[in-house]
Amino acid sequence: MPDVRLASSQGKWILITTVLGSSMAMLDSTVVNVALPRIGEDLDASLSALQWTINAYMLTLAGLILLGGSLGDRYGRRKIFVIGVVWFAAASLMCGLAPTDAVLIGARALQGIGGALLTPGSLALIQASFHPDDRARAVGLWSGFGGIGAAVGPFLGGWLVDGPGWRWVFLLNVPLALLCVPIALRHVPESSGGERSHGRFDVLGAVLGALALGLVTYALIEAGTLALLAVAGVAAGVAFVYVEKRRQDPMLPLDIFGSRQFTALNIVTLCVYGAFGGYFFLTALQLQVVAGYSALAAGTALLPTTALMLLFSARSGALADRIGPRIPLTVGPLLCAAAMLLMLRVGEHANYLTDVLPAVLVQGVGMVTLVAPLTASVLASVDTARAGIASGINNAAARAASLIAVAALPLLAGMSPEAYRSPSAFDAAFDRAMPICAGVLVVGAALAFALVRRPAPGCVRPECRTHGNVTSPPVEAKGH
Repeated sequence: MPDVRLASSQGKWILITTVLGSSMAMLDSTVVNVALPRIGEDLDASLSALQWTINAYMLTLAGLILLGGSLGDRYGRRKIFVIGVVWFAAASLMCGLAPTDAVLIGARALQGIGGALLTPGSLALIQASFHPDDRARAVGLWSGFGGIGAAVGPFLGGWLVDGPGWRWVFLLNVPLALLCVPIALRHVPESSGGERSHGRFDVLGAVLGALALGLVTYALIEAGTLALLAVAGVAAGVAFVYVEKRRQDPMLPLDIFGSRQFTALNIVTLCVYGAFGGYFFLTALQLQVVAGYSALAAGTALLPTTALMLLFSARSGALADRIGPRIPLTVGPLLCAAAMLLMLRVGEHANYLTDVLPAVLVQGVGMVTLVAPLTASVLASVDTARAGIASGINNAAARAASLIAVAALPLLAGMSPEAYRSPSAFDAAFDRAMPICAGVLVVGAALAFALVRRPAPGCVRPECRTHGNVTSPPVEAKGH
């Protein structure tokens, strides 16, 4: 049984280590959007290259995050966490030094692999190290500090882009890693998943899943080869399902979808986070390209959404415990849909207080309403022993939905490869894109209202209750 106490010196160092590690990945997920216009200008990149700058990272992260958690259980959570931090920092250095957009995209894909190794390990280290009496408070502090990191991210990213330059958005991860790794090696005890973690690794399943996502994404971004690559992507997806069904120890156990509630919640997740992914990608560009905001102003403009999530997500989860998840998961997406329609007011020379802030506040209220209840409902829809894998699947689904949205939305909105260089062209496409995002959210709300039910009493509840990351739901560690 883990016996480290939170008040001890070792306990404080463990908390610092996990916060530093998770902050690297969380910062990266929130600051890069703000840097996109400057990246495009400096590297003479097309819109598709900017899409790949986001999607190369999400592709490897979404495809490998379940495998990353299994590697930690097998070979040691501290070891895999440290490898992930070093890998992430090395790839970040490559991003910061990239001479061309192609090199940047390749480095971002490598960065996603590091993220898949360190993201599941951060919370797992807390759960495996701290005494049960201190674990809930440790998780609360970890998620709270992580939320602060997510809130600071866009502001910090904008300041770096306007000041030292966009490359420092990535280079910032290097000193964080130099702090994190020595502390982890000195103060964090090693742990593993025991005998239950010694099955075979489903490497083929991970490769096929990532290949399917990659081919479909490429088909959507590079529309000229749409048909052939889309068919290849679907074929890879079919092969992935076939392999997972036959594996003794699959990365994605398909029988978990035997729970109607779990399946419904993941469909809602696809709708919600697909809309969020497209919204945050395009809004960061809209504020800079069309409204004329600096990178710092654009990053700061979206800060209220994250602040609201950080302040009220735990209360929202408690409310959903009392009234059930159906109403929050219906009302939340509808509020977010309204926020995206309000964003249509943001055009040339948009006023922040009258045009931007109302949409950002409504978006924040909507996300507060739905994110914590969604996480709790996912965990409650399966047996306690499968809560970890259920959370991992839900997180991967959210990232995959965002990946597809960033690829598909510019195509659906009719954006040309050079649209972000023309304020009028981008503004027109943005006005077509936001109703699409809102429509997807309305579909998600309708599905939640029709399919989501109150969970059984006594089911598993999330440990990570305070949440400030706008790009994906939190990953809950497996029970130990």
